Amino acid sequence: MTTLTETVHPGAFIIAEAPHEHCRDSITVATSQTIVVGAALGRRVASAALASATSSAAADAGNTGNGTFTLDATTPVAQGAKDGNYRIVNELVATNSGEFVVYDPSGILLGRVAVGATFNNQIKFVIADGASDFTIGDAFTVTVGIADTSYEYTALNLSATDGTQNVAGLAVYPVTTTSATAKIAGLVRGPADVRSSDLTWPSGATAAQIAEGLRALERLGIVAR
Repeated sequence: MTTLTETVHPGAFIIAEAPHEHCRDSITVATSQTIVVGAALGRRVASAALASATSSAAADAGNTGNGTFTLDATTPVAQGAKDGNYRIVNELVATNSGEFVVYDPSGILLGRVAVGATFNNQIKFVIADGASDFTIGDAFTVTVGIADTSYEYTALNLSATDGTQNVAGLAVYPVTTTSATAKIAGLVRGPADVRSSDLTWPSGATAAQIAEGLRALERLGIVAR
């Protein structure tokens, strides 16, 4: 006898939501995705938006070091990048070297990079040594312009660094994409209540990661019960 398993119907995980579909948006699902109803979603800047993004770099007028700052010629702006000014500030004095910290436009620390090494997190660049060594506080500003702020959604990917590691909503409908994107309805804001047992998290997600995901949903106004 064949056993049939009934899956969660579209939207069945929603207990209550604001009227007139206020909590939903038509979202673009990225290529190569298999998403089920109630799946936790992450999002990243759409590929087309990154392709049209602009970037420029400038050294602070008071810098002592005269090394050269060079944005990558092919991909200066990467996934996860934000519109605005990035700050790159030296925190180490060393002969023919230095170590810079990188902050995004919101002031969040993205990482560190030594002189001569390539930094590749949201923006990609290298700082070359010059005749005069860098001193503490020498800095550069990278201005990123993303006129197209459209996003594409994926199944939550906890190991990603492009934004899809952060919970951005829940899938109302299932979808499978291959080489083309697709549109579905996503539950992306509250007030809404959802059934926790009907939500789907990435394979291997720990209890702590799921708890953080539920907190992220709460910040969106979506409460799991």
